[in-house]
Parts: sequence; C-alpha cells; structure tokens
Amino acid sequence: MAATVRDVAQAAGVSISTVSRALAMPHMVKAETRDRVRQAAEQLAYTPNRAARGLITGRTGNLGIILPDLTNPFFPSIVKGAQAWARDRGYSVFIADTDEDPAAEVGLVRALSKEVDGIVLCSSRLSAPDLRSVLAQTCVVLVNRKFESAPAVTFDNAGGMRQAVAHLAALGHRRVAWLAGPRTSWSNRERIRALRAATGTAGVELVAIGNFPPSFDGGVAAADQVIASAATAAIAYNDLMALGVVSRCAVRGLRIPGDLSVVGIDDIAMSGMSSPALTTVALPKEQAGRAAVDLLLNLIERPDAVTRPRRGLPVQLLVRGSTGVAANSPHVPAPDLTTWSREGERHASQ
Repeated sequence: MAATVRDVAQAAGVSISTVSRALAMPHMVKAETRDRVRQAAEQLAYTPNRAARGLITGRTGNLGIILPDLTNPFFPSIVKGAQAWARDRGYSVFIADTDEDPAAEVGLVRALSKEVDGIVLCSSRLSAPDLRSVLAQTCVVLVNRKFESAPAVTFDNAGGMRQAVAHLAALGHRRVAWLAGPRTSWSNRERIRALRAATGTAGVELVAIGNFPPSFDGGVAAADQVIASAATAAIAYNDLMALGVVSRCAVRGLRIPGDLSVVGIDDIAMSGMSSPALTTVALPKEQAGRAAVDLLLNLIERPDAVTRPRRGLPVQLLVRGSTGVAANSPHVPAPDLTTWSREGERHASQ
C-alpha cells in the first residue's frame, strides 16, 4: 500500500500541514524540519499528489525550457543539468525548440506560461521589445544572454576569447579569422567585441567573416572564405562550425593544424572525438542548467524581490590537436574583406 502524507507526518513527528509546506514551499519551513520530512518521505517512498499541491500553492510544479535548436549538442547538456536539479526539488520540466525562429520563441513562451511556473530561455534570439514583453508575462531566467535587469546565467565570453587569442599568439599566429554565428545572437556580439580587444592587446590581426548558421554545414560554407583570408588560425562561433571547417579543409587537402589552426567554443562531446581533436573553449553547460533552475525557483518563490541576481560562470580553453605552430606563409593573397562579410550575411539569411 502506498504511503500517505499522514504516514510521513507520523514518521517525521510533525503535522500533516507541516509536511505539505516542507514539500511544496520548503522556504517556509526550518531547515532541520524540512530535512526530517524529506528523509521520512524518501524512506517511505512517498510521492506527493501534484494536483493537491497545486491547490495549496497555486502552482503547477512544472518548469519550461525553451531552446533555439535541440539538435545542437550544446543545449542537451544544459537541459540535463536543469532537469536533474529541478527533479531534486520536486519539479517536472517541459522542453521546447524554436528552430532558431524568434516568432516561434514568442509563441512558445505564451503557450508554456499557462502550463508552467517559470521558463528558462536559452540563448534567446528575441529582439529587445519582444524580450521585454516576455519578461512581463511570467517568471523568466535567461541563459547565455543578458538583458536589462532580468536574472541570467552567462559564460565568461571575454575570458574565453582572451585565452584563445593568447594561445594562438603564443603559437606565432598573427592573422586570425573569426567565423561569426547568427546576427541575432547575443553571445556572437559579445565574443566579437572581446576578440577585438584581445587581438588588439596581443598584436594580432582579426579578420571577421560571416554571419553563418551555427551548424556543421555553416562551418563548411565558411571554410573557403577562411582559407582565402590568408589567416593561419580560425576561431569559430561554436564547435559545430569548427568541425565543419576541419572537414572542408580535409576535402581541399589542407592539414589541420599544419596549414590552419582551428578553435571551437562549447566543448561538445564530438569535439574530443574528431581527428584531430578540437581545441575549444569549454563552457560549463550542466552547471549553467543547474544555476538557471536555482535562479528560477528563487524568482518563483520571491516574485516581489527587488534584486534579480545573475551568475557568471568561468570558462576554460582545452588545448588539443587542432591548433599548432603557425604556417610559414599564407595560402593565397587576401581579397576584399567587405565583400566576404556581405557574402556571409547573405548566406546566413537564406
């Protein structure tokens, strides 16, 4: 026979109402009492009635996570961290994919806000007016984006770009290409800004190429322009693009890193499986998911709080086989950079 809330109350030596509060609104119960109730519930394998809890708290017990592209290996790791952290706190998680479409993102927020207590927006592509509107509809935490006073979890883009540039400069690279991601990406804008500062300090010339879709095919499409740029190294918007560059170089008979060094960003699982293994700026993805849920639950429980905390997470350059000493000479003379940028932008808009 399944355990009841009365059984948990007797085992913990508290009232039934205290058990309900400890499991549904833990911030309202002393830590010692809360731990005793949870221990008793675990020992008895007690599962709270979600519908009854909703009547007490006015909450659904659900959280939403909205992603721009679930097929991108960067995002499932964030979801894994968020889902585990939410489950430990008695919440279920709904996941939705916008397919890089800001209009779909707005629609999903409106639909999910009726079914969940709060939403985590990962790498949101929304414009400022749309994001402002979304933040007014429900409890929202941003991941990989900052916006006004909204609670957010971000990565140290500036630190990551400094590490990548310092590594390449130490290998003798003096002309480095940046393969830009989506024009609507906040992290893309942050990274190019940080790269300009880092390359200026290191005495390295930066060639900005793109924008391109943040995918393997986007990297393949960008590779020929990288080669034509006479850059001896390239930093891609993410690992998928970097792997696309490596693949295209192999087709053209170029050696990685002998002819071109390549750096990615994210540290997805495939980056360590490629040949050569990809040098990348590793982002703590599961930690970001956990931090986002922490901030969201804090926001749900204290919606009138004046402050909206943010968490910045450190990143680390992982040096692998795709970077090496700079080639002695460029492949071809550099063409007009303005022309490349326009071509890349046309490709990204298709």
